[in-house]
Amino acid sequence: MTLKMLIESDPHQTRIAVLEDDRLTEIFVERHRHRGMVGNVYKGRVTRVLPGMQAAFVDVGLERDAFLYVSDVASDVEAMEELELEEGRPEEPPSHHAAPSIDDLLKQGQEIIVQVVKDPLPNKGARISTHVTLPGRYLVLLPTVRHFGVSRRIEDEAERERLLGAIGQLPTNSGGLIVRTVGEGRGVEEFESDLTYLTRLWERIRQRAGKVSAPTLLHQDLDLALRVVRDLLHSDFAVLWVDGEETYERIVEFLDQVQPGLVSKVKLFRQRTSLFEQFGLEEQIEAALKSKVWLKSGGYIVINPTEALVAIDVNTGRFVGQSNLEDTVLQTNLEAVQEIVRQIRLRDLGGIIVLDLIDMVEQEHRERVFARLDIELRKDRAKTKMLNISEFGLVEITRKRSRSNLERLLTQPCPYCGGHGRIRSVATICLNLRKELLRLRGRWAASELLLRVHPEISRALQQEERAILDELERSLGLKILLQGDPELHQERFDVVEV
Repeated sequence: MTLKMLIESDPHQTRIAVLEDDRLTEIFVERHRHRGMVGNVYKGRVTRVLPGMQAAFVDVGLERDAFLYVSDVASDVEAMEELELEEGRPEEPPSHHAAPSIDDLLKQGQEIIVQVVKDPLPNKGARISTHVTLPGRYLVLLPTVRHFGVSRRIEDEAERERLLGAIGQLPTNSGGLIVRTVGEGRGVEEFESDLTYLTRLWERIRQRAGKVSAPTLLHQDLDLALRVVRDLLHSDFAVLWVDGEETYERIVEFLDQVQPGLVSKVKLFRQRTSLFEQFGLEEQIEAALKSKVWLKSGGYIVINPTEALVAIDVNTGRFVGQSNLEDTVLQTNLEAVQEIVRQIRLRDLGGIIVLDLIDMVEQEHRERVFARLDIELRKDRAKTKMLNISEFGLVEITRKRSRSNLERLLTQPCPYCGGHGRIRSVATICLNLRKELLRLRGRWAASELLLRVHPEISRALQQEERAILDELERSLGLKILLQGDPELHQERFDVVEV
């Protein structure tokens, strides 16, 4: 598999694409006027403590108060369980010791240092934690927790032991460390350089916190380009193309400090066409905003995000197979789960995801499809959990997301349907119009009315819904003239006396 990273930057936005064999698998977008907040550190003030929800609201200076769960302030053990999962450690059984109550830990008006762990959504404030994590190139500094760990994506036990021994030699007076995935194969000297930078950063944050009152931003994480390069770029990438000379220079300077060996992979894109157009990504991004995704075989999947969960349906479509129905179903499901995981990563779908696979009779086929799904999900950097295929052919997945998904980033609710995806039918609109005009009967002195409607409604009232127009003229005792206005909302109308 060939990995490429593309960074396209202009004065208004930065877009970053990750390609696997020239197919788009991940995309990051940052509008410069609306930078993401994950990783930012604030001095906040507790505004409300909610014992019934075991949570608190904290004013950090944003439009909405941020939300703080008790698990993010209660104990070091609980906080580290979540941290290790994010960094890749295998899940461990939860502890059963009694946790303190939120009102024992926080009081209204109290000032605390917090970090954003999830960006705000249209109807929710940001989620925050008091357990600050400061990522470097190879290490994550945990200034508030005494713990040492290694990313679970580093699976070799001997290497894990070596890395634990290496960070155990580092001069840490307080706090803890986690070795990131890119730290595999690195030595003590490289870790020391990373730790020195992170320790100085934490000290600057603490000093600033002592001089300002809440709410105040204490530390802003790197911009998107440097953050993604820091977190994702590694030696397996064949190339990093950058469209934008200023961004290119910043990336080269940044890598020269943190990992000089990767500088040679960075290439400045100098052609007249845009970088994303050159690699055919605009079409792939546009396709990622549609609900139906076609498979190469002729089958397709349908992705329907809802408030509660994301439902993904698999269909054979035009694919009729070659031998028998069971083999056709198996091949469609195998192809579908690969594309489904790609779409989950590309669209950054989170929460509960339910896959409705085509029903399979043979247990061996179910096991093959589930194994393929598991292999594909291992490519995903986000934390996921998956249940086995149910007797109804459903697979339930939970996936952690810390940023807005692609749909929220690039689209807005339809002003016609309010985000439902549907509007009233033409027949319903004509009947509603009839009801409203009859309700206003007797209010007009003129002998004619001009009815301004959408052209589609005008057409219907003169053709299949002509009976409604005739009835209105008889009931109101006047002539109704129709005027089609394409600028008018399809469900609205205006009445003017002539």
